[in-house]
Amino acid sequence: MATGVLQRVGKGLKEAKIRLQANGPVTVSIRSLSAAREDSWFKSLFVRKVDPRKDAHSHLLAKKEDNNLYKIQFHNVKPECLETYNQLCEAVLPSIHSNHEYPCELVGTWNTWYGEQDQAVHLWRYRGGYPALTEVMNKLKHNKEFMDYRKERGKMLLSRRNQLLLEFSFWNEPVPREGPNIYELRSYQLRPGTMIEWGNYWARAIDIRQQNHEAVGGFFSQIGSLYTVHHLWAYKDLQSREDTRNAAWQREGWDEVVYYTVPLIQHMESRIMIPMKTSPLK
Repeated sequence: MATGVLQRVGKGLKEAKIRLQANGPVTVSIRSLSAAREDSWFKSLFVRKVDPRKDAHSHLLAKKEDNNLYKIQFHNVKPECLETYNQLCEAVLPSIHSNHEYPCELVGTWNTWYGEQDQAVHLWRYRGGYPALTEVMNKLKHNKEFMDYRKERGKMLLSRRNQLLLEFSFWNEPVPREGPNIYELRSYQLRPGTMIEWGNYWARAIDIRQQNHEAVGGFFSQIGSLYTVHHLWAYKDLQSREDTRNAAWQREGWDEVVYYTVPLIQHMESRIMIPMKTSPLK
């Protein structure tokens, strides 16, 4: 296509030269204007005009009535240490959760059942945002029990990573629930620049997925791997998960959500997780 345009532009310049010789400067003036328009149109083919955003997506998508910040931790444990690791976490983490001196709460703690093996996932909530996170971090440096826990934990881990998250405004806040349940953490790596579009579709879709009370929480990353979305779901068992997900396809609008959001995804991952004994999400 671009080659054809260049050929037409060249032909136009040649015609302009011939008319200049025959008719004088007036014809040249008209032809130059035409060539300029052709050149401007040609350049426009390679310029994508994008309306600039007026605000950060964190301001547009996050809840405004509270100031919660979440941290999700992924710990890959040496296989032979997993049981000892779980016991250590169950002995220490609830004490931080229940201590009112720390403005943080343990939302849930799990072992991955299907997905990455020998893995623990912890989700914390900091009421008060970044100042609360900083306060907790500074206080824990002087907590001997926690520092001993970190030292012992380090001997059992192969690797670890974390992210800081905000929760989508249209999802319910995660609250403790009775079990037994299995949990699915579906993680999506989106194409940069598509978070607003994702939020617009899921703001409508979440009503469809609330029918069986399976929706637990929805989050998007602020620090760590960016343009990452995590959806957390609860089911009684794997068959209940299958039935619930199949039922969504029978509801009006769900097919549209899937159709329009799949192209936004670069990578996606599903973990089926089992709560640890002391997890608030059973």
